Amino acid sequence: MRIIRTALFAPGINTKVMGKAVASPVDAVLFDLEDSVALDSKAQARQLVREAITELHLSTREDKPYVMVRTNAMDTGMLEEDIAQIAVPGLDMVFIPKAEQPEHMKQIEQQLLSLEKERGINPIAIGLQIESAIGVYNCYNIIKASARVQLTSLGTAQDGDLQNDLGCGWSVDGPEMLYARSKVLLDSKAAGNVISIDGVFADLNDEEGLMTESKMSASLGYVGRTIIHPKQISIVEQAYGISQATLEYYQLIVKEFEIAEQKGIAAITINNKLVDYAMYRQAKRLTANSK
Repeated sequence: MRIIRTALFAPGINTKVMGKAVASPVDAVLFDLEDSVALDSKAQARQLVREAITELHLSTREDKPYVMVRTNAMDTGMLEEDIAQIAVPGLDMVFIPKAEQPEHMKQIEQQLLSLEKERGINPIAIGLQIESAIGVYNCYNIIKASARVQLTSLGTAQDGDLQNDLGCGWSVDGPEMLYARSKVLLDSKAAGNVISIDGVFADLNDEEGLMTESKMSASLGYVGRTIIHPKQISIVEQAYGISQATLEYYQLIVKEFEIAEQKGIAAITINNKLVDYAMYRQAKRLTANSK
């Protein structure tokens, strides 16, 4: 799947906000049926989200964002109906909150397969929102339970479900959740090179904090994060992106190494640094992710 640096949440009950999210320059829109929707509004939100997906799908836009929908969690009893209502052409991924058990992914996969055959729609991917200690512990096995799992996102928000479950503190520098961040990222890569994005940064007025935490997250290997407002887009893109100077350096590595390789040479120096196949592969990955 495409690299997602910015995935913008939009309450499924608010058509105005969903419209603004779709119009924003983000990689993905994330229509929400879970925490931002009151219990007595769930049915209405499903219908509104379904209509928003269909409208975007039928539009002539060439730069359409990736379309994700956060459903309700498995233990609410609402997940099956969520999927039944929003599995329409134009939906790219169901984003499952509080993902904890591998067998749940198998159930979701079977429902998606059935709906896809019945409705003649393209395969829908699964994304995991890891928000509990058991979810972090089981992450690798949850991913391996279905080949449809293509993305993981750790719930790192201040005062969020994961912090509550762990009983830990929270800070912008993030040592309290360093193990959880590292494990989910490692499990995602080990299970099949699944894309990992970080969770939301809830303080809209703390741009410095957002930049600091995002740079820390990016240094670990996360490629982006979920966001809650368009004002966070540019900061997140900058933090998870690659500078022009760094990009040009890695482009030079690719170019010079491929020239050397054609001559039967697999170890060269660039700017007094050794470059072999390992460094070449890293350069190829980073230049590809920058596109």
